[in-house]
Amino acid sequence: MKVMCAMSGGVDSSVAALLLRDAGHEVVGVTMKLWGGDSDTGCCSVSDVDDARRVAQQLGIDHLVFNFGDDFDAHVVEPYVEAHANGVTPNPCIECNRSVKFARLAERADLLGFDAVATGHHANIGRDDDGTLTLLRGDDPKKDQSYVVHMLDQGQLARTMFPVGGMQKSQVRELAAQIDLRTADKPDSQDVCFITSTGGRTSFLGDRIPFHRAEVVDLDGTPLGQVESVEMVTIGQRKGIGLPGGGPKRYVVDVDTAARVVTVGADSDLLRSELTVHSMAWVDEEVSGEVLVQASAHGATQRATIQCTQDSVRVVWAEQQRRIAPGQSVVFYDLSDQRVLGGGIAD
Repeated sequence: MKVMCAMSGGVDSSVAALLLRDAGHEVVGVTMKLWGGDSDTGCCSVSDVDDARRVAQQLGIDHLVFNFGDDFDAHVVEPYVEAHANGVTPNPCIECNRSVKFARLAERADLLGFDAVATGHHANIGRDDDGTLTLLRGDDPKKDQSYVVHMLDQGQLARTMFPVGGMQKSQVRELAAQIDLRTADKPDSQDVCFITSTGGRTSFLGDRIPFHRAEVVDLDGTPLGQVESVEMVTIGQRKGIGLPGGGPKRYVVDVDTAARVVTVGADSDLLRSELTVHSMAWVDEEVSGEVLVQASAHGATQRATIQCTQDSVRVVWAEQQRRIAPGQSVVFYDLSDQRVLGGGIAD
């Protein structure tokens, strides 16, 4: 099989290419050039591209670099900036997977005659008796990335491979070390690739949108202080909201960027019984009934009942949960907590 393996310059994608090569596939490594600005975190730096190229040389496979910078700007960076301007907390890594890594890359693979696209994600693909493809958690629970690839549908799963999904991360590193791959001990990417560790979100967004001072009020509307940038505030935030120390702990329970008001309350004021999720993507058919819900990359799942409407999903929690920030991805699993059913974006 002719397989295009996305190589980010990390150990997981390096070993994915190794496993595919050793399985007898015709493998070509591809690194996507996405972000053209400063990068000292994530997977988009010049050194990452060089690491991927050198690993491909070690493995004896061809290596290509695709420039998807325009797509990345249009589908990831610009929506990220716009979301903050509107008081929404986006998830750019998931949007990158949705719009670039599993869309544009697959299109390019089809054009070049590849049978499949492989990545180093820790997730698994299975098949039911009736032939339906399933998206499952990776075998290493600490590294599972099924949450960030939840948008894959049947057509995408049919041409996707996750070679390291059945491995523990320690096994991935051991295998890389056995043949002295240069990425064997390379730390995992942790942050958004276009946000530098030195400047952070404040510097990145401050160069692109105006910041506005906002009033901080309690639930009764009583003024308590001010924040310098309402665009930098998110639901559930406790620090950096312009309140003096020593008092009761207060958390952001609502952000109104238009009115430039941040409302704070006790932790219990964040609790909600329901949630609405829009922009749904289902792995197969849409699902209603009891599910487990995950609302962050490595968060614990919570039991809920979901009901599909025409353009959204209503989530009713079995027990009240803290409010999920609008813009965050919400992913549904079956009651085994292993099979991804689909996911969307919190209102």
